[in-house]
Amino acid sequence: MFFWTHDVAAAPGRRGIRFAITSRHGGRSEPPFGTMNLGGRLDDPAAVEANRTAVASAFDLPRERLLFMEQCHSADVARADGPWEGAAPRVDALVSTRGDVALAALSADCVPVLLADPVAGVVGAVHAGRPGMVARVVDRAVDALVEAGADPAETLAVVGPSVCGRCYEVPEGMRAEAAAVSPTSATVSWSGTPAIDVAAGVVDQLSAHGIRVTWVPGCTRESPHLYSYRRDGSTGRFAGIVRLVPEDAS
Repeated sequence: MFFWTHDVAAAPGRRGIRFAITSRHGGRSEPPFGTMNLGGRLDDPAAVEANRTAVASAFDLPRERLLFMEQCHSADVARADGPWEGAAPRVDALVSTRGDVALAALSADCVPVLLADPVAGVVGAVHAGRPGMVARVVDRAVDALVEAGADPAETLAVVGPSVCGRCYEVPEGMRAEAAAVSPTSATVSWSGTPAIDVAAGVVDQLSAHGIRVTWVPGCTRESPHLYSYRRDGSTGRFAGIVRLVPEDAS
């Protein structure tokens, strides 16, 4: 079910945090979405919902408290104070101060970013594709965390696996656009053609805020344990998930 997990233990004056990156294994979806697909519109909705329920249970939550977004490659952020009433918000970042929800960012090559200030008790989940990185969705998410009480100096960031720069070949103009926002994102592919390392750009943006970053190794296109649109075309979605541990469970 999980590709990577990390728990930050509670301490005096600091909340516990649970971070996770799901894998494509251990769920109910059939090929080509097998098996732990958490998103997308082409898979059997019942299978996706069963997979989401299993992940929520692993986070000790009922299904409705594992919160997803209607991701749209924007720089918009929404506050998450409980289960959605109606459709999920059409945004690419969520922020919460609640310990009774978990926030999820879906990916199949884009960068899932998880944020947490254990002192202030604020968490966030960000979907950062190339358009979002260029639009500075990470900066907008950090601003929203600060508005909710977080301190960048106390904030931890997890940058999940994504398509690596060597596998993300793009036209020269697209690379130049990304480089104008984050020069470290400009790179070359395995064959020496223009390419973008979106995760490197995201790490650069987080570091500019003084945030400590854990960059989880792995290229989605190269790993059989993760979904990749660039590799497979029709495919599922894995997720980065973060939860603030309730104070009475710390």
